Amino acid sequence: MKIVGLTGGIATGKSTVSQMLAKRGYAIIDADAVVHDLQVKGSPLLQEISSVFGSTILTEDGSLNRKALGQLIFADQTARQQLNAIVHPAVWTEFQKRIAESTADVLFLDVPLLFETGFDVLTDVNWVISAPVQVQLSRLMLRDGLTEKEAWARIDSQMAMHQKIERADVVIDNSGDLNELEAKVNLFLGEILR
Repeated sequence: MKIVGLTGGIATGKSTVSQMLAKRGYAIIDADAVVHDLQVKGSPLLQEISSVFGSTILTEDGSLNRKALGQLIFADQTARQQLNAIVHPAVWTEFQKRIAESTADVLFLDVPLLFETGFDVLTDVNWVISAPVQVQLSRLMLRDGLTEKEAWARIDSQMAMHQKIERADVVIDNSGDLNELEAKVNLFLGEILR
């Protein structure tokens, strides 16, 4: 099995590439989906998060209020580090379980914080989806309805794009349109399958 790390800065198009790969039938373990699975209402992980951050990060029915948690952790680096210390070990364990269960020839690990969390030790090759920071900023504000200040806080919370690019085996620039992106994905898929 070849394991490919798929990462990029926020709003660079990593999820778009992940969707393209899924449509082609590639196996993908998506870190965001794993986190959502682990943080369901009543889960031990959600209970631990709410014990640290309080009930304000829960909805009335006891589910996670992602918007409230996001506002808290992107405004406070210490809070973000606390959350990561709770969440990342659980995600790591679940990733190892899902990798062990996979029978795919090529498995993609879709991890926004691939390098920041050390998950790249699980991969054979790493793809970084990149875009100029002004493109990221405008996409993020449009996509998530954020102010410029809120969008910058999210961009600044991640490893700088040039650092991710330095650690990449493959860099896919996504400053163009979807057709250009798809052509680049096809090119690099061809290299993996050779």
